[in-house]
Amino acid sequence: MVVRSTRVVTPEGIRAAQVRVRGGVITEVLAHDAPVPPGAFLEDIGDLALLPGLVDTHVHVNDPGRAHWEGFRSATRAAAAGGVTTLIDMPLNSLPPTTTPHHLEIKREAARGRVHVDVGFWGGAVPDNTGRLRPLHEAGVFGFKAFLSPSGVEEFPELDRGRLAHAMAAIAAFDGLLIVHAEDPHRLAEAPQRGGPRYADFLASRPRHAEDGAIAQVLELARETGARVHILHLSSSDALPLIAAARADGVPVTVETCPHYLTLAAEEVPDGASEFKCCPPIREAANQDLLWKGLADGTVDCVVTDHSPSTADLKTADFATAWGGISGLQLSLSAVWTEARRRGHGLGDVVRWMSAHTAALAGLDRKGAVAAGRDADLVALDPDASFTVDPAGLQHRNPVTAYAGRTLQGVVRATWLRGRRIYLDGTFTEPAGRLLRHRPTAERQDTSP
Repeated sequence: MVVRSTRVVTPEGIRAAQVRVRGGVITEVLAHDAPVPPGAFLEDIGDLALLPGLVDTHVHVNDPGRAHWEGFRSATRAAAAGGVTTLIDMPLNSLPPTTTPHHLEIKREAARGRVHVDVGFWGGAVPDNTGRLRPLHEAGVFGFKAFLSPSGVEEFPELDRGRLAHAMAAIAAFDGLLIVHAEDPHRLAEAPQRGGPRYADFLASRPRHAEDGAIAQVLELARETGARVHILHLSSSDALPLIAAARADGVPVTVETCPHYLTLAAEEVPDGASEFKCCPPIREAANQDLLWKGLADGTVDCVVTDHSPSTADLKTADFATAWGGISGLQLSLSAVWTEARRRGHGLGDVVRWMSAHTAALAGLDRKGAVAAGRDADLVALDPDASFTVDPAGLQHRNPVTAYAGRTLQGVVRATWLRGRRIYLDGTFTEPAGRLLRHRPTAERQDTSP
């Protein structure tokens, strides 16, 4: 197969090119007018931009156990429609959580044959398994998630400082990766907890210094243990200098933020609109500007959704009791591109934040670029087209999203997974995704059907 476009986003820049594919792998990226090999099937997408498929390393699929919140079939359809060709599923909100090799196999069985895109899995680091993480690592998880404050579900408890240090030392011993929800529970407990429909009260209950203090603790322990750490869903721009200084000192730390922190602002959140609730919270516009600056200067490595849906009845008007999570998997590319373009960034920047760097985070060497030797995971995007978000028209299982009614730029027209077109203008093929296992060697992308 050959895919041809006047705007191919490659690691070297955007150019007119043709992308040759054989056996699901990109073999060459050639000049746009290079002769098409005899017998090759040509997909000429004209002036549509051709991007590598996005790699979203932060998705709560909630399956099994809470598949009425999302589920593998609906989540991966939404991913394909949004240009995401690989996602890594979080270990909590499913029942059981992914905290043992047996639980991992239960989750893999729930996903098998139902995924439209490639799917991998994070493991969990919880108080009762911190001494037994290596078997889960050897079973193929891409790393381990830990909470420093309550997770919101009883079956996935947080780690105190001692257990966090123990887990980090264990993970460092096999060169694993710890990914951390960093909010300090003591500082959260000291914050005012008023409840009710006012977003200002909810924001005050999750102050920046709770996030900053927890990040400082993670960085300190990373220095002591040598563990590789990744800060999840950064919302506080105050933590950026801490992160930059630690990285300059050689601490192996990476950082993500999310589309909702980059495109939504606290000043715009209506009272009672808990579809905007997430933890840590959406903060003020001035904070958002600094997060964009952190992306631009490389302090923040990547952008992922933290797609964490629920049924509509859990999104009550009381911010204290409503489920906390933003549904945005299908919309992430369009949301980020809309704001990135407004701020003077290009598609190459978006691809770096949402595909190249996320693939590198997970160790997916064959994902994340339109380049020879990579999987032919491709997206045809009309970057100039716009649409207004109608939750009922999304592939998410529950039509609840903070982006409802917003006009976004960038329409995904087609998506290919390893050279097979899986999505075209609202239609899908049968599930063709694979289940990915992490490997610490060149074999780390071994898959099973």
